[in-house]
Amino acid sequence: MTHVVVLGAGVGGVAAAIEIRDELSKQHQVTVISKLESFQFTPSNPWLAVSWRKPEELTVPLGPVFKKKGIAFIPVGAKRVHPEENHVELEDGENVHYDYLVIATGPRLAFEEVPGLGPHGGHTHSICTLDHAVTASKAYEEFCKDPGPIVIGAAPGVSCFGPAYEFAMILDTDLRRRKIRDKVPMTYVSSEPYVGHLGLGGVGDTRGMLETAFRERHIKWIVNAKTTSIEPNLLKCSELDDNGQVKKEHDVSFKFAMVMPAFKGVDATMGIEGLVNPRGFIVIDKNQRNPKYRNIFGIGVCVAIPPVEATPVATGVPKTGYMIESMVTATAHNISALVDGREPTEMGTWNAVCLADFGDKGVAFVARPQIPPRNVNWASEGRWVHLAKIAFEKYFIRKVRMGQSEPVYERYIMKLLGVERLRRAL
Repeated sequence: MTHVVVLGAGVGGVAAAIEIRDELSKQHQVTVISKLESFQFTPSNPWLAVSWRKPEELTVPLGPVFKKKGIAFIPVGAKRVHPEENHVELEDGENVHYDYLVIATGPRLAFEEVPGLGPHGGHTHSICTLDHAVTASKAYEEFCKDPGPIVIGAAPGVSCFGPAYEFAMILDTDLRRRKIRDKVPMTYVSSEPYVGHLGLGGVGDTRGMLETAFRERHIKWIVNAKTTSIEPNLLKCSELDDNGQVKKEHDVSFKFAMVMPAFKGVDATMGIEGLVNPRGFIVIDKNQRNPKYRNIFGIGVCVAIPPVEATPVATGVPKTGYMIESMVTATAHNISALVDGREPTEMGTWNAVCLADFGDKGVAFVARPQIPPRNVNWASEGRWVHLAKIAFEKYFIRKVRMGQSEPVYERYIMKLLGVERLRRAL
């Protein structure tokens, strides 16, 4: 019997466990380790933070799902991975041994890299987790009783810019519906070299689309911004020029702020030589395997991907759902091959597919591959994106609840965007 352990139960971890279970015969065991007892649909956190969703609408209890699929579930956090001994040490002192380990932990949120950043003793909010979004929603409701300036931003080293854009636009939409938008100056402060860079060097005309959206919504912006500290109601940042020299210092006041933090690897794997890079991200080869520990695979936000290009302020590369889904499928097939005594050959795709909701419309883009030059470099906008994001939310949560392993992005998003024919042509 082969024992496959999946560490993490987010978008990548849950999908990996279900797909691996479907790939392997019943004689083999699949176990999921996660400190969270429920799946949380992170892409909807911007809606949750303005009370357009309730937490229970975005969660699925994992115990019943995994039991139905024949997957063991340990709802305890991992303290340390011991790759030399092939076991995971849990926070309760127990050890879980594995033949193959799939690391899908997501990131650790590096709030400590900017003084005053974050909801834990800092002065800004976050939408990176469901709990953070709930906290932000409570603060936002109080803010609306006595509104003032808002700052939305992305700190140095951020790789996930989409939620910041979404939240800025959704806030604008919600404030207009409440008829208090005229009382709320808004500023977007980002480490990107320009609006619409997204950590990808731009996709299609995302620069033009997002700059136009900001202008239409009266949102000012500061880019090439190195946020240095955050004080109560004040964000301090240095705006750099293209050579990385300080162009201007800014003190941006706010009454409500959400600033995305940079990501790092989780404590359970941090510093393990050969497994992770200096920031703690899992090092993988083209088949999702770690080059040193060949029975360990990495998928999702926790894997190491080089930046698209050098930027004056550090930016990372996003790992979008389509990319994560392809990593999951490649990993499941490769573990199945190894169990059968064959060499792994499947590879994930380095492509980005994204639906960015603005509350009433939105922007969709496809970058294939993520790193230019690209075969597909496409972006579009309209109300259809908002509606598509809602439909995708319902579709994905239902997929988890039903324990299905179907490739959502391939079967839904790519066809929705009308680029399935492009995929077949590549």
